[in-house]
Amino acid sequence: MSKKKSFVLRLDPETLKVIEKWAADEFRSMNGQIEWVINKALKEHRKISKDKEI
Repeated sequence: MSKKKSFVLRLDPETLKVIEKWAADEFRSMNGQIEWVINKALKEHRKISKDKEI
């Protein structure tokens, strides 16, 4: 398993609320949802290969 690095992420309250709801709808934690969104965006913009999991 790869090591993960922690960092601070500041979000406005409305964005946070939307991410919380989205994560709950997909049975993920907020952290898991944010990681999934970033990973998906990286794949779509060809910054990582489509079969790579971060």
